[in-house]
Amino acid sequence: MKFNVWDKAGQEKFGGLRDGYYIQAQCAIVMFDVTSRVTCKNVPNWHRDLVRVCENIPIVLCGNKVGIKDRKVKAKSIAFHRKKNLQYYDISAISNYNFEKPFLWLARKLTGDPNLEFVAMPALALPEVVMDPALAAQFEHDLKVAQTTALPDEDDDL
Repeated sequence: MKFNVWDKAGQEKFGGLRDGYYIQAQCAIVMFDVTSRVTCKNVPNWHRDLVRVCENIPIVLCGNKVGIKDRKVKAKSIAFHRKKNLQYYDISAISNYNFEKPFLWLARKLTGDPNLEFVAMPALALPEVVMDPALAAQFEHDLKVAQTTALPDEDDDL
């Protein structure tokens, strides 16, 4: 399974594609910032726009930045997901707290398998870079020459 994620960041300056972001979407995550009440107040608008284009898709609501002490939107005041029967998760993208949960919930809904689990994969080792020793020596030489070359007084090339 592969998630193709569009991060609109709540910015209306990308409004030219507005509904185009949602066309053929099979699921969605609507996210707001728990340190900003206005982002939570915009959730109904994002949800309305989304379901207008994609009627019956699984949707998760996420409150992000829960690790920040200055939380403005308290958990008990978040009720929109209950009214619309949406799954809700508190998450922190910066610390990865609960970060996989909305994706796992959506994957389970899309596959119809409530027991689906993500498999942890070890980080892949970076490929070894093989460089011709003569070319590497030339690069080193060129760098040393460049570092000792005086800069021109005039910036004619700007």
